[in-house]
Amino acid sequence: MRDITIAIDAMGGDHGPHVTVRAALEALREEPDINFVLVGLEDAILAELKACRAKPGPRLRVHHASEVVKMDDPLPVALRSKKDSSMRVMADLVKRGEADAGVSAGNTGALMAVSRFVLKTLPGIDRPAIASTLPSKAGQTYMLDLGANVDCTPEHLLQFAIMGSALVAAIEHKERPSLGLLNIGEEDIKGNDVVKRAGELLKESGLNFHGNVEGDDIYKGTVDVVVCDGFVGNVALKTSEGLAKLIGDQLRWEFKKNPVTRLAGLIALPVLHAFKRKLDPRRYNGASLLGLNGVIIKSHGSADVFSFKQAVHKAVEEVRGGLLRRIADQVGVHNNTMNGFSEEEGEAA
Repeated sequence: MRDITIAIDAMGGDHGPHVTVRAALEALREEPDINFVLVGLEDAILAELKACRAKPGPRLRVHHASEVVKMDDPLPVALRSKKDSSMRVMADLVKRGEADAGVSAGNTGALMAVSRFVLKTLPGIDRPAIASTLPSKAGQTYMLDLGANVDCTPEHLLQFAIMGSALVAAIEHKERPSLGLLNIGEEDIKGNDVVKRAGELLKESGLNFHGNVEGDDIYKGTVDVVVCDGFVGNVALKTSEGLAKLIGDQLRWEFKKNPVTRLAGLIALPVLHAFKRKLDPRRYNGASLLGLNGVIIKSHGSADVFSFKQAVHKAVEEVRGGLLRRIADQVGVHNNTMNGFSEEEGEAA
C-alpha cells in the first residue's frame, strides 16, 4: 500500500505547535508509512522542531501559511478574510491531493465552514456531520451528529446513518454495522415527527437498522452507531464529558477524606487506573467531519500530545479504510433502493 500523507494545522488549538508538532513526531516514529505536512507559521514550526531536536525531511515537511484562525474568530473572518490561514491551506492540500487527510484542533465552526467551502460535500450528501466515539460496555459507540446540524430533516438523519455505517465499516472492518436512532423510547410511536419518519426511512434503507435506542444504550453498546440531530448529540456529548469529570473528581475527593480512605485508595489503585484508562476522554479524541469530499478530523482544542496523536491515528485509519469510497458506494446503493420504492409506490397509486 502506498504511503499516506497527513496535513496538520500546526497552529490550531490552545497550544499550537507545542502540541501538534510533537504529536506529529511521535506518530512519525509509530507509523513507518505515514508522511506529514506541518502547515502554519514556518518560523514557529521550525523553532518547535529545533526544541525537539528534529528537522524537516522526506517524511516531514513544513508548508508555510501566513495567517492563523483564532479560537474566537467569527466565521466570516475565518472563511473570507484569512484565506492563507493554516486551517485553509491544510484543506487546500487535501483538495489538491497533496495530502490524504487533514487534522486540526482549531475552532470547530470555522473548520467545518472552511472545509465545506474548500472540499464541498460528496454527491448525495446534503450536510456534513460530526461523528465521534464514546466508551461503552462493548468497547466504543460511534455517534453522530454531535453539533454541526441543529435542525435536521428525516432525510438528513438517514444520510447520517449511511455515513456512520461507512465510518464503522472503514475503521472497525464491520461490513454491516448496527444502527440505532436516538429517541425517548424504543417504541415506533415515540418521538417527534422527524424522528418517526427517519425511523421509517431507515427501515426501508437496507442498512442494519436495530430500531430506536435510548440514551443509556449509548454506553451499553447496544448498537455500533447512534444517529441523532446535532442539538441532541451535542447535549449528550457534553453531558457525558461533564459526568465523567464529576465521577473522577468525586472519587479523588472521597479517597482523600481521611487516613482510612487514603489507604483504601492505595489498595484500589490498580482498579482506579484501569477505570481511568477506560474513560479517559483523550483516548477518544478526534471527531470526523463526515460527508465532505475529503477526510478531515477535528481534535479537541485543549488536546495534549497524546490526545492529538489519537486524532492523527483516526485520520490514518479512515484513509486506510477507504472511507470516502465507502460513503459514496452506500449513498449510491441507497439512492437506487429508494428510487425503486418510489416507482413501486407510483405504480400502486
